[in-house]
Amino acid sequence: MAPRLLSCFGVKGSSTSTTGKGISGHNAAVVAADVPAGDGPVLVQLFSSQGCKTSPEAEMLVSRLGRGDFDGQIRREGGSGSPAMILVFHVDYWDYMGWKDPYGSSQWTVRQKAYIEALNQDTMFTPQFVVQGRVQFLGNEEETLLKSIVEAPRFPSPAFQATFQRPTSETLQVSLTGALRMKVDSTGIDIMVALYENGLVTDCPRGENSGRVLANDYVVRKLEKLCTVKDLAAKKTVSETAHFTVWDGFNSAKCGVAVFLQNASLQIFGTQSFQLPDEI
Repeated sequence: MAPRLLSCFGVKGSSTSTTGKGISGHNAAVVAADVPAGDGPVLVQLFSSQGCKTSPEAEMLVSRLGRGDFDGQIRREGGSGSPAMILVFHVDYWDYMGWKDPYGSSQWTVRQKAYIEALNQDTMFTPQFVVQGRVQFLGNEEETLLKSIVEAPRFPSPAFQATFQRPTSETLQVSLTGALRMKVDSTGIDIMVALYENGLVTDCPRGENSGRVLANDYVVRKLEKLCTVKDLAAKKTVSETAHFTVWDGFNSAKCGVAVFLQNASLQIFGTQSFQLPDEI
């Protein structure tokens, strides 16, 4: 593998609504997401870092995208629900520059490297957008982002019902049951479950963003492969459970769960999201 260059670039310049109801015990809840009748949201992944001077602009852009500021520009005719589902992965390769990103992880750096290879790129950089696992570009390019979402292939959302349980104060179980609403052939597909957090605010005293207060939304804290499925009919029910260890200060009111289907090349084929109930 060729050596990878690292760059922090600048340029001049979803969640589906949910309903929940409690079940027995104070530490469990069932959530059924509204499933779009047609195409589901496009997955927008941002690779970012608090140690990169130009990443805060991209983070602000995804926050605006998530709260629906651009829905009128990216929603297809007749569409309903959020047109995009957002996940932000904080990489760790800028931690040496004076500020260690509290949400940075080598796991997300590895994921970005996999996209660099899959999309035939030579340079790892932040901020970087990857849309539906198929196209990538600089994270500050608003027009390119919106155009990429509009032009991205879309797929039906899975029809999962989610059950959330807290077996202990340190753990969260996410049980999903439902159909994928798409046929899977013998090559197979992975069902991924991400636990993300919104409303994060960090005073940054050092590094390239020294003196700034950084706001971050849709920050992926945990990512697990629920299972791999092969030779599956679109209406066949899948039932599996993901297990997460939660972090100090975990607040379910600020968190959501994103489910997405990806192939071996990390291309995305279906998305669904849930807001965690406050009582979990």
